[in-house]
Formats: sequence, structure tokens, C-alpha cells
Amino acid sequence: MEPNKTAYCKTPIGTAKIVGNENGISAVTVVDDDVETSAEMPEILKDCVQQLEEYFNGTRKEFTLKLNPQGTDFQKKVWGELLKVPFGKTRTYLEQSKKLGDVKAIRAVASANGKNPIWIIIPCHRIIGSDGSLTGYAGGIWRKKWLLEHENPSTQQSLF
Repeated sequence: MEPNKTAYCKTPIGTAKIVGNENGISAVTVVDDDVETSAEMPEILKDCVQQLEEYFNGTRKEFTLKLNPQGTDFQKKVWGELLKVPFGKTRTYLEQSKKLGDVKAIRAVASANGKNPIWIIIPCHRIIGSDGSLTGYAGGIWRKKWLLEHENPSTQQSLF
């Protein structure tokens, strides 16, 4: 098996670290360190970098990448369900648990969301609290808020 390649690219909300090989993208994380964008982009990661750039430019609403997240079967099931949450929409942790067939699994679902290794592409930022609160986000609540506003810019409407 080919070893993982790593690339860094700037985004409006931090530097993305992308890891993957011929089996797919295994991780996209945000790093708070100011890492320079990779001068040499590994061929296997170029498509991911380009799709992320298009997402942040507002020209891409869904990703078409081969993903290979590493986790337990349950985590992979949760992440698979996250991929079904449409661009610009949100779901609550409770709705997510119901989709997975077990309302009692809400804590386990929230925990699996928090361990999502593929930031943005597997859109855990679209899962919110039942009261509409932006609960827990590994990248920081301000990033979650930014991403949700990026996907669904609210247009100020006049009452008159």
C-alpha cells in the first residue's frame, strides 16, 4: 500500500491539512499553526485541494472525492449519514440518531461526529443542538458558525 501523502492549503478559516493515498482521502483537519501552503502538491491530493478551494469560493456545493476515513464501523456509519445532510441544511443530533435507527444513541452519535477525520467534506458542521445551538465542533464554534453562514447566507429581509 502506498504511504499517505500530506498537503497544506490556506482556507478563509485556517490552514487545511489533507492526508490521503490511492485509497482515498483519510483526513482533512484544520491546523491553527500558520503552515505555508504546500509548494509541491502531491498528485493524489490535487483534486481534494481544488474541490476545497471551489467550496470556499462558493462554486462547489458537493464533493466528489474518494474518501477513506479510519474509524470503527459505528463511526463510519455515522460519517456516512453525515454525507447525506445537504449543503446549506442542518440536522440535529437527535434527527441524526433517528436516521441511524436508534434515538438512544444520541451521545454515541455526537461522539462519532466529534471524531470525524474529514473536515468539511464529511459535513459534521451541519449538525446542531435540538434548540438550534451550535454545540461542540472540533474546529471551534466560530468555524462552525462561519461554515454554516457560508453555506446558507441569510439575506436581511425588510419588514416593510
